Amino acid sequence: MQPLNPEYSRKLSPSRAFGTMDAPPHEQIEVTMDNILKKCAGLPLVIVSIASLLSSYKYPERKDMLETICKSIGSQMQSNPTLEGMGQILTLSYNHLPYHLKACMMYLSLFPEDYEINKNRLLYRWVAEGLVEDKRGFTLLEVAKSYFDELVSRSMIIPASSWGYAGRIEVCRVHDMMLEVMVSKSLEANFVSLVGGQYEGMFYDRVRRLSIQGIEHERRHSMERMDMQHVRSLSMFELNGQHLFDRLREFTLLRVLDLEGCQGLESKHVVVICQMYLLKFLSLKGTDISVMPNKVGELEHLQVLDVRETNLNELPKTVITLEKVERMDLSHGNKWMIWWTLPKGISKMKALREVERAEIDNVDVAREFGELGQLRRIFLFVNDNLHVDKLKIGDPKILEEVALSLSKLYSLRSLGIGRLGTCVGKLDFLDRLSSPPRLLRYLFIDGEITKLPHWVSTLSHLTFFGGIWLNLSGDHIFGILCKLPSLQSIKLWRACISDHTLVLRSTHRLPVLRTLSLCSTYCSSPQVIQFERGCMDKLEELSVTFYEGSGRRIVGIGHLKNLKEVQLTGKRHNDSLILAQEKLRSESNRRPKANQFKVIVRYE
Repeated sequence: MQPLNPEYSRKLSPSRAFGTMDAPPHEQIEVTMDNILKKCAGLPLVIVSIASLLSSYKYPERKDMLETICKSIGSQMQSNPTLEGMGQILTLSYNHLPYHLKACMMYLSLFPEDYEINKNRLLYRWVAEGLVEDKRGFTLLEVAKSYFDELVSRSMIIPASSWGYAGRIEVCRVHDMMLEVMVSKSLEANFVSLVGGQYEGMFYDRVRRLSIQGIEHERRHSMERMDMQHVRSLSMFELNGQHLFDRLREFTLLRVLDLEGCQGLESKHVVVICQMYLLKFLSLKGTDISVMPNKVGELEHLQVLDVRETNLNELPKTVITLEKVERMDLSHGNKWMIWWTLPKGISKMKALREVERAEIDNVDVAREFGELGQLRRIFLFVNDNLHVDKLKIGDPKILEEVALSLSKLYSLRSLGIGRLGTCVGKLDFLDRLSSPPRLLRYLFIDGEITKLPHWVSTLSHLTFFGGIWLNLSGDHIFGILCKLPSLQSIKLWRACISDHTLVLRSTHRLPVLRTLSLCSTYCSSPQVIQFERGCMDKLEELSVTFYEGSGRRIVGIGHLKNLKEVQLTGKRHNDSLILAQEKLRSESNRRPKANQFKVIVRYE
């Protein structure tokens, strides 16, 4: 690969440093910037790192920083760019971070190279480790999010995201060279202790944050000499941790225990874990555990309990005593309809902010649910089935109480809602909400409904809408959604559209919509997806699924002038998918090169 030429180097740098592709406004700054860019030798990572550092300063401080950077970069980078030279540039970016961000960056050295880090997992760990400072008027998690955003803006970490069934999934990673710098800084400060892989054989005086990144069987004796009594944080990134699980009693001061994806964890080990009374963060996600002891309720400092994708069928009712827990997640590794059934006494968990999936099957619990004033995110399934003379009938009292409770949850930002059972219009009770959560940014409706709730059109902050089994006309759905000024993403799964032809009308204009997904895999409607001029001027990504035997067609793609990517999904020999692929590529090729879009086909 060739380095960037001077023209593109100049465009890339101001766009990062000054928020525009234009040249810097001050002549002296422009001259200094040109000198810096010459020394960067057209390497994008170096240019972006320096420009991101400059973006955190304003004029005239930015002018002084420019001169400092220009003097700091060795002139040898211009004639002989090396990995060592690039490392020096990245170290410069790190050295100019505020103190609190330096600790958060060093913390990333706990994760292996090329590892995708879940954003929420990282933020809650920062909080549990005490790396986040108190700030009046904000929760610690909100402050942690501001740290994350600042590191992204400085290009120190690379963000990514996707929309999943249960909400937005945000991840990040660290560039390999940046990770090398962080590992060097962390080891130098004894901030972390890394064991396994390329770090095998390293010796540490006192271990505080321990990261196990794979140990060869014959070298595991090196762990046996390690003193674990001062360890505050334990993370494991190897599949089988049996050799260390038998030593868990030695970790008496542990605050963070992250065993995501580890095998070999047994019930006896979980009993020991439930005696670690200082724990704040506990993730057993992806392990094989099948029982959670009642003593988990004695972990009074616990803030996060993540037991998704395990063999657990339920959580003990003692979890209601965990009054500091902010996030509680349960799901089964093999069974979809296993999630946390909210227990009586749930109102005691005042700090609860996030629950990925949960069920309400009791009137009293439905009433208590409205007292969780800090709740920000939940995907809730309502089970109102009553058994009368061997027949299942709905209990209107549960639906009424759920509606009342949802009206009280003013802090809610993300809501998924479904109702177990197969009755017609089973989610119509949502229309009875007296005051919907006005700050909602994410809404997903799972189940048949006669019409979208009247209050959906008032959600001015909503950025994502999704649905499954809605069975509504396209005119009704998009006639409501077009009233939402902030809506950026729509994802409609199976059996949402009842029409033979879905017309995205110019009268249903969605001014800021970026992504549209139509994933109706197991039904024939709609056969035709038609775009009118002006309906989605900002649309960048379109995803369409082709079910077997359908004659699905996409019409009017030429009206989507801002389109960047089209994803088609279906069986390899689906004739309608093959035809759509050909027509889309032909349409893209007719456009000027700058306006062409990618056509991606994913075969099931």
